[in-house]
Amino acid sequence: MKRAATLSALACLLAVTAAAPAASEAPAASQGALSGAGKKASALNAVPRRGVLRVCTTGDYRPFTHLDPTTGRYRGVDIEMAQDLAKSLDATPRYVATTWSRLVADLSAGRCDIAMGGVSITLPRARSVSFSEPTRTDGKTPIARCADQAKYQTLEQIDRPGTTVIVNPGGTNEEFARAHIKRATLKVHPDNTTIFDEIIAGRADVMMTDAGETRYQAKIHPELCSIHPDKPFTFSEKAYAVPRGDAEFTAYVNQWVHLATHDGTYRAYEEEWMK
Repeated sequence: MKRAATLSALACLLAVTAAAPAASEAPAASQGALSGAGKKASALNAVPRRGVLRVCTTGDYRPFTHLDPTTGRYRGVDIEMAQDLAKSLDATPRYVATTWSRLVADLSAGRCDIAMGGVSITLPRARSVSFSEPTRTDGKTPIARCADQAKYQTLEQIDRPGTTVIVNPGGTNEEFARAHIKRATLKVHPDNTTIFDEIIAGRADVMMTDAGETRYQAKIHPELCSIHPDKPFTFSEKAYAVPRGDAEFTAYVNQWVHLATHDGTYRAYEEEWMK
């Protein structure tokens, strides 16, 4: 209740601030520009008015976002978070399907209000969108058949002739693999929901993805082992992406994330998926 009240108060304060008239000393032209004819309304006002929070998500990245093909419903840690964010804005979430290669473009084009679902902060993405406070730290680490895990401890061991490294296209996994795999065979698999089955079946040997995903996939696939997830090859952070230029909405999302990551809300959703 305290958290909901805090967010509600913040939303009201930001909305009032955004709508406040310019100072009386400002020239008339400046007042008109600020009040605005033609100025795009903040999502902080538009979402409650619309009653819908549009969430871009890939649906292929458990435990953060997963589209169940049998029910057509989205589930995951960040889907739970999207429901909480929408509720705090007196709205309901509507999920907009996207891919890793289209995610930034879809958000920038206004197809959604926010992008959620295990999105990593990167500098190329930050040139086009803004990011919230991080929800968790992460990094690229290998996952392989448990019988082979001793063979793939280092990048040098992985990048050898005769090894098949599998990767999903369009995101940071492919970027990392192409930067480091020079001698091993790199196999691009278009479906991130079935990519781990390729390793189990022996059609690939290893994948390098975020430690959170390797832990989850090892949990649901006993044949696979997450390799040193506590010591990944890289450092990265997960966050939510919002359109550039909407300071009021960005501030609200930041405050919401800050509360959720400090009052146990986000941790509880992660633990539920990792059981």
